[in-house]
Parts: sequence; structure tokens; C-alpha cells
Amino acid sequence: MSIIFFSTMSQNSHHRQIYFEARPYGKYLRVHAIDAETGVEVIATGLISMGEPMIRQNAKQKLEYKLRKMREGK
Repeated sequence: MSIIFFSTMSQNSHHRQIYFEARPYGKYLRVHAIDAETGVEVIATGLISMGEPMIRQNAKQKLEYKLRKMREGK
């Protein structure tokens, strides 16, 4: 089963579109977050009992961090 949806975020006055894909694996949920503009993808995994919104938030924060590091050239 796969759930695909999108969200927007603001980052330094720039709105980005992020695509999320959530897939259950046994008692775990894996959430992929993909930046629509750059195609950069990250994955966050957690227990299903944590709830999809929390794991999705972790994926979003991880993506923001990765994009910030890429802009800084690190």
C-alpha cells in the first residue's frame, strides 16, 4: 500500500512543494520526502505507533536540513 500526497513549506520566504510517500513495513512506516524543485529525496522511518504525521514531520525536517547543507556547499 502506498499513499502519495504533497504539501508546501516555507523556507527563507521561499515556498517549496514536497511530495511524501508513506509505506508500511510490518510495524514500521517509511516516509519518503521529495523536493519537487530539485528532486532531492530523504527517508524517515519510525514505528507505526508514532503516527504518520510525526514521521512525516521528521522527513520534512531531514529534507530541509539536507537542502540547507547543499546550499551551503557542504
